[in-house]
Amino acid sequence: MKPETINKLCCPFDKDELELTTIVKDVDERVIEGYFVCKKCTRLYPIVKAIPIMNPDQYRDYKLEQPLLSKWKDSLKDKTFSYFMLGEGPE
Repeated sequence: MKPETINKLCCPFDKDELELTTIVKDVDERVIEGYFVCKKCTRLYPIVKAIPIMNPDQYRDYKLEQPLLSKWKDSLKDKTFSYFMLGEGPE
């Protein structure tokens, strides 16, 4: 994901700003792995293989996202994000 693209994104639910946490970059400074957290609704959106996963809640497969959240647990420990982002899925 190119840096100039990152600045154009917003939360698809409430159109608020996203806070980026980068886990892996390539030599061209593109974000390969990381995540966004919406500053308003606190939804977490993972970035996998340079692609942000920003599907509506009902179309997300939280079980598939759980391994990423486990892998990023050190980076996530000081973050606040919605409970359903923990892999439980919305009720």
